Amino acid sequence: MRLHASCGLTLIAASPLALIAMLRPRSGLGQWIVEEKYEFEPFVEATEYVDCFGNLCQRLVAPVGELRLRTEVTVEVADEIATKVGAPITAIEVLPDYALQFLLPSRYCPSDTLESFAREVTTKRLPGYDQVEAIRAWIHEHIEYKYGVSNASTTAADTIRDKAGVCRDFSHIGISLCRALRIPARMVVGYLYRLDPMDLHAWFEAFVDGRWYTFDATQTEPRGGRVAIAYGRDAADVALITEFGPLETKDMHVSVEKL
Repeated sequence: MRLHASCGLTLIAASPLALIAMLRPRSGLGQWIVEEKYEFEPFVEATEYVDCFGNLCQRLVAPVGELRLRTEVTVEVADEIATKVGAPITAIEVLPDYALQFLLPSRYCPSDTLESFAREVTTKRLPGYDQVEAIRAWIHEHIEYKYGVSNASTTAADTIRDKAGVCRDFSHIGISLCRALRIPARMVVGYLYRLDPMDLHAWFEAFVDGRWYTFDATQTEPRGGRVAIAYGRDAADVALITEFGPLETKDMHVSVEKL
């Protein structure tokens, strides 16, 4: 499947402001960047680096007033996500080094406090893929998708208690419960074809049987048509804009079309 995805942001700064943007997807597992475009208006100088998770990050200083950022990308992606019922858990001693960090608790994912609950959710499921799928199904069934319930400080434990949240909150629960069962899990933000309402989206991946598998508790069934922009331990690592001072987001527009 070939998709054309775009994101337009209008930011307003009261004084020159350093920020980091994370808006460029890169080629990798399940996606190939065919063509892309990235514009600033007014034009500002930017430099790019790769963070410790492999994400492409852009450093710049926003001028006083409005700064409009627009990215467009044409990507070849998988029509369907890979699934593997019964895939076994990967023993910690043979995990790749880079996966070990995704076993640890993080800011929004207090996995060290949720092991009993994780085992309750996954009762009688085989260790590995089946446990993760049970977690995804539990979130989909028991957590209401609802705006205005969570905020920038909401953790997975808060969302389990409140039983409502948005895609980032759903992902935090999935990541936390996986890690509580010694399964590496990471957060992904990006585009999803035919997401309704259209917006940037978040889901999670779990490492079982020697590879990453995609899980999305906001959806009723596995869906392809995904463009990953960034990966991280939780939402703190995958913010599309990280500002170092007061910054207003005036508007944002997201579009994903099949070519």
